[in-house]
Amino acid sequence: MEKSKKDSSDVEEKSISMVSPEMEKSKVHIIVEIIEYVPNAVVSRTIIKKITGNITASSFATGEELAEKTSPFDTYIQIIDGSAEIIINGKKYLLKLGDGIIIPAHASHCINANEQFKMISTVIKSGYED
Repeated sequence: MEKSKKDSSDVEEKSISMVSPEMEKSKVHIIVEIIEYVPNAVVSRTIIKKITGNITASSFATGEELAEKTSPFDTYIQIIDGSAEIIINGKKYLLKLGDGIIIPAHASHCINANEQFKMISTVIKSGYED
């Protein structure tokens, strides 16, 4: 599924979601190779999707962003290629290859690609009974 939109500079931006079943189980995957870079786009591929949470791989072309949002669940982000700027409740963090960060539930956050990068995001939707 591909969506395109025009921004104020008339540069075409794309968000591509690989809507397919979960990745094959009991098979070794080279995680950094399961998703490619696409110019002017953010590409996402579902690794696991369950009612209780999901794991997604995403690639961001240089200059792309995930607009500011909140989530009712903690989200763990791990950078698997390049580096990313993640802003959580107004505080900037620069994550590089191998770095990870937990975005707390209900925290305002956005992700900026000052250079191209790939990440894995993990959301666990259970365990919030406390």
